[in-house]
Amino acid sequence: MNKTVVTAEPGKQDLFITRTFDAPRELVFKAYTDATLIPQWWGPAMYTTVVDKMDARPGGSWRFYQRDAEGHEFAFHGVYHEVKRPERTVDTFEYEGMPGHVMLEIATLEEQNGKTKLTVHSVYLSVEDRDGMIASGMESGMSESHDRLEQLLAKTVPSSKSREKA
Repeated sequence: MNKTVVTAEPGKQDLFITRTFDAPRELVFKAYTDATLIPQWWGPAMYTTVVDKMDARPGGSWRFYQRDAEGHEFAFHGVYHEVKRPERTVDTFEYEGMPGHVMLEIATLEEQNGKTKLTVHSVYLSVEDRDGMIASGMESGMSESHDRLEQLLAKTVPSSKSREKA
């Protein structure tokens, strides 16, 4: 299984997240923009993710919330600025528990021999916001989300070994 890599240079207000998925770009893009697929992979498995709204088009908005076993809810929302199928999305991301700390996310998907390299460039309002997000456990949560996405994609796409035999 591939690993999610988070790169954050000290003193900068952005970070990069990369992961290669063993699936075609079109399918990875769909998993990122289809409201029926988001709950199957977005966030740690200990939470139930609900898509409250998702209009994946320029000017459209999204809002997801997660519920833990005790019924506590944690919500996130944003606005899509660009949706260029199947190669790129640009949107904002804000955790409703800390209003005013908005980040810009640019997700780029590159096709590489039947696999997809995902690069997410996240730009925060300040270095402190970025460092706070890292300190919150974002890295492990993102890795778990990507692991869950990899599992979802594997159910849909035959493995590269079985594709080679065909």
